[in-house]
Amino acid sequence: MLKASAFGEDFHWGVAIAAAQNEGAVQEDGRSLSIWDVFARRKGAIKKGAKPSVACDFYHRYKDDILLAKALGFNSFRFSISWSRVLPDGSGKVNEAGIRFYNEVIDECLRVGLIPFVTLYHWDLPQVLQQEGGWESPLINRWFKHFAKICAKAFGDRVKHWLVLNEPVGFTSLGYMLGKHAPGKKSLEGFLKSVHHAALAQADGGRVLRQYIPDAKIGTTFSCSEIIPYTDRPEDLQAARRLDLLMNRLFIEPLLGKGFPEDDMGLMDKMWRQNQSWKYVDRMQFDMDFIGLQNYFPVVVKHSPFIPILQATEVKPAVRKVPHTAMGWEINPASFYNIIKRFWKYGAIRELMITENGAAFKDTLSQGRVNDPERIAYFQSHLAALLQAKKEGIKISGYFAWTLMDNFEWAEGYEARFGLVHVDFKTQLRTIKDSGHWWKELFRT
Repeated sequence: MLKASAFGEDFHWGVAIAAAQNEGAVQEDGRSLSIWDVFARRKGAIKKGAKPSVACDFYHRYKDDILLAKALGFNSFRFSISWSRVLPDGSGKVNEAGIRFYNEVIDECLRVGLIPFVTLYHWDLPQVLQQEGGWESPLINRWFKHFAKICAKAFGDRVKHWLVLNEPVGFTSLGYMLGKHAPGKKSLEGFLKSVHHAALAQADGGRVLRQYIPDAKIGTTFSCSEIIPYTDRPEDLQAARRLDLLMNRLFIEPLLGKGFPEDDMGLMDKMWRQNQSWKYVDRMQFDMDFIGLQNYFPVVVKHSPFIPILQATEVKPAVRKVPHTAMGWEINPASFYNIIKRFWKYGAIRELMITENGAAFKDTLSQGRVNDPERIAYFQSHLAALLQAKKEGIKISGYFAWTLMDNFEWAEGYEARFGLVHVDFKTQLRTIKDSGHWWKELFRT
């Protein structure tokens, strides 16, 4: 039987949420609009026209929600700071009401015995900065360092665990190249500029936090997936290597002082020709105290001549007839184990944390209960894989389930439910799912 105690007494067991997905109150107490508030107004951008205007109403219900996390047995709570709430103009004057809100959230965490983990940037850029170019602008690093400084000085006396960026490859590719996420741009050049600036920001942000909070543990998070070739044909192997470069290597290697990844397939050369501004390689390096990995599924790919530059396409789990979630994501704990080992092999990482892991299923609330055995099985199998990696000597110091409660799941709107707690978005009624009760029992062992 799996036991939480097997991971050690100092292990961080947490749940993760994000400001844009949970807070709501998008124009209350001086907050300005974020790129997600504006993107959600586009016809067809979000499933069923959903908007984050109210979301889970965490802004007004944070005390109850934090108490829920504690009641489920967790010892840590990860949340993000809304840049628009703290700096409505993107830079310049501080919104004291925003500072006060996050002070209250932090104090409430500490009061109930939860260690606060704060993410500086979880995808919700102020719209006023997007109008000035957003992550494509060379000024973004100046704006971001100012934001980091404000947060460090306001909260650093009590918050000692920080994450600089959430999944930079996610918000740069989906937001600036594929147009599926805010701000909805479709430009290879824009993607490359945003990659360059985000790679600088994750190191610059770390340096700001280190300067103002010398005793902080500082990390950043990377989405990662094991990339598996569909066949052993050379063209499929090459396709897998190209996708791996973009999905797994693009941000970790500059952070470790290696510069942007090099390859013998010509991929980086093609990208370089699109963006001649990549420089400041030394400034992209920063010695993080930990690296957060966010893994949900592997990706199986084959060669496709119809996809520009990358020339790779995914072979979906449904086609391969393997177990998958309601999002169509393959359930594969062995791959979770493999990607952990893969990142640890870089050798320059002090410790790893799993800062997101979880699964969406088609939950049904019936007679005050959500029976979700598939989610329980998902957590059981992935925690067993994590424990195996830890027993083999990989320094893993924490695991954060995504997510505490059903929320605004980006382009999926309110259709994808990942929570341990069910939310009725009409009434905001919270109901602990069977998976939430399972976690509570896990911590009793």
